[in-house]
Amino acid sequence: MTIATDRWTTTPLAASFGAEFAGSRIDIERDGEWILEQLEANLFLVFREQFLTHGEQVALAHTLGEPTPAHPVVPGHPDHPEILELDGAKGGKNAQWHTDVTFSPTPPAASVLVADELPPVGGDTLWADMRGSYEGLSPILRDALSQLEAVHRITPLAYWGVPHDTAMSREDALELLENAKKVPPVIHPVVRVHPSTGRPSLFVNPGFTSHIVGLSSLESEALLGLLFAHSIQPEFIVRHQWKPGDVVLWDNRATMHYACDDYGDAPRRMRRVTIRGSEPFGVTGVKSRIVDDPLLSVG
Repeated sequence: MTIATDRWTTTPLAASFGAEFAGSRIDIERDGEWILEQLEANLFLVFREQFLTHGEQVALAHTLGEPTPAHPVVPGHPDHPEILELDGAKGGKNAQWHTDVTFSPTPPAASVLVADELPPVGGDTLWADMRGSYEGLSPILRDALSQLEAVHRITPLAYWGVPHDTAMSREDALELLENAKKVPPVIHPVVRVHPSTGRPSLFVNPGFTSHIVGLSSLESEALLGLLFAHSIQPEFIVRHQWKPGDVVLWDNRATMHYACDDYGDAPRRMRRVTIRGSEPFGVTGVKSRIVDDPLLSVG
């Protein structure tokens, strides 16, 4: 049901996930706390017709927390090092389900994404509700998953799909892979507790989760495959059709996303700022950590 106030017309995008706001412009100085509350409640927010400049995007991110550098292995904007530019013509496609930077011991808490140039058709982005997908599992499986941990490692080409985006040169791909070797794998709980709301969610993703600790390869692949297939059922998905001026925010602790590579050679340019996150912890209190045993990093 659409709700109208003196500033915003708010439209829920699903029963428990996602909200769209239109009819006003974000007041960066006063709206930060309210936006953060909406983000933790809805996990995914769309603000229409904002047309934020680079500086305004960074300023908005500052109201939500501390922006991180653009990316661990990809350089940021020359004037705004917090901004990661995603240009479909230069390898900036993301046709793979992933949660941003989960190969870090402290993955981002949230992201602010702005569309600068859109294709005439296609180029939608999908978000998956990992909180809802966890709640949609049987109680027996939820209890079992709460005891498990998984290894996450950087796989740069996951950002560009499988097979990787042909707009990326072989030289760029090799450079990314070399830089990735410097980033050690990490272990996260399979079920993560949100630090603000206390609500649990699945915290595995096809882009960066390699295997579950303590299981055989057959067991790990089967269980991860089940969780991935479960999480991207239509009931847990919101598909965003971009319009000029859109600003999208998502809670990176409880979502995955996927950028559709269905627009051919048409231009599609985005820019993203991420908000620094905290160390994940699980239902049992187990915390994330860098892998210090080489055998654990092998799935």
